[in-house]
Amino acid sequence: MTRYRNTAEQTIVHVDRAAAEMRRNIPVVIGAGDGALVVAAAETVIPATLDHLQALTGTVPVLAITANRAAVLHINPTGEDVLLIRIDDHMRNEGLEPVVDPADDLATPLKGPFRKSDEALTTAHHAAIALAKVARLLPAAVAATLPAKDPWRWARDHDLLYVEADEIFSYERAAASALTRVAAARVPLADAEDTRIIAFRPPAGGIEHLAIVIGDPSPHDPVLARIHSECFTGDLLGSLKCDCGDQLRGAIAEINRAGGGVVLYLAQEGRGIGLINKLRAYSLQDQGFDTVDANERLGFLADERLFEPAAQMLRAMGFDKVRLMTNNPDKVAGLEACGITVVERVPHAFPSNRHNEGYLATKKKRSGHYL
Repeated sequence: MTRYRNTAEQTIVHVDRAAAEMRRNIPVVIGAGDGALVVAAAETVIPATLDHLQALTGTVPVLAITANRAAVLHINPTGEDVLLIRIDDHMRNEGLEPVVDPADDLATPLKGPFRKSDEALTTAHHAAIALAKVARLLPAAVAATLPAKDPWRWARDHDLLYVEADEIFSYERAAASALTRVAAARVPLADAEDTRIIAFRPPAGGIEHLAIVIGDPSPHDPVLARIHSECFTGDLLGSLKCDCGDQLRGAIAEINRAGGGVVLYLAQEGRGIGLINKLRAYSLQDQGFDTVDANERLGFLADERLFEPAAQMLRAMGFDKVRLMTNNPDKVAGLEACGITVVERVPHAFPSNRHNEGYLATKKKRSGHYL
């Protein structure tokens, strides 16, 4: 049996494995104090998956979706963040994709009918949604109640992974707190030749985040810093739909002119929903929805990012005070909540173009950005 050095490492390994199984359409057992479930990602299920879950547990699976997605489907709210929906025959026949994926919402606005399940909402249902998010899938899950008294032993006997709900809920913060420097190299950049890139990763594995260190900033002074969420389309391809590429290259150039600082390049694509879901959100924007509505129609929050990774990387490099380059007040509040003092917010805005002017207007109007 594998031994881990601490509980955080065990959490990271368990949840990473469970997320990988979910992406492969292999059921996972989630345990909690108020009951256990056998779950699969709604995005990946086929009718045979539903039959398999029912045969395994002897209970009828239900569909767990977020309140944001339920609102789009005109399902009356319950006051909970997660709602349970019966999987009726029409959903089995037509598949769950039209229910959980908003790609065709405008083409087929009258979905349903949908009936709420009488099954009690449990901690494990919330954890199933959280695990789908970790797996960078749509935030919806098929769940069958597991009557077994010992779900861990049942999972072992059925060759399925078992994970505790609390491990899923604590995963992101556990991974952030365990970030450790694993590699570094000098990488001269076009706008900042004196640059090093430092890679951070939890010892038990997981997502890597990068620190782009320009010059030799002193840990005794507030460091000029930019928290930048990776954006494949904007940073690498030069997409005009956002201002990410301008912000990244502009931050590097400005920090170099100022004599040094750091860009924290976080693996939180699409405000934390992942690249595939960001592309889905882009498709919804092409249909006329703004960036906030697009994320919420997918079932996510408007912004799913966390700032613990940035704070941990700063501390590991000896910085506890920053001059933060941002237009987003949530970044200031989020970083300070993680124990880093923001002594100054440094404005960091760039001109719009005809492709992103609506996006920037939404960030100002709905997200409170200083633009």
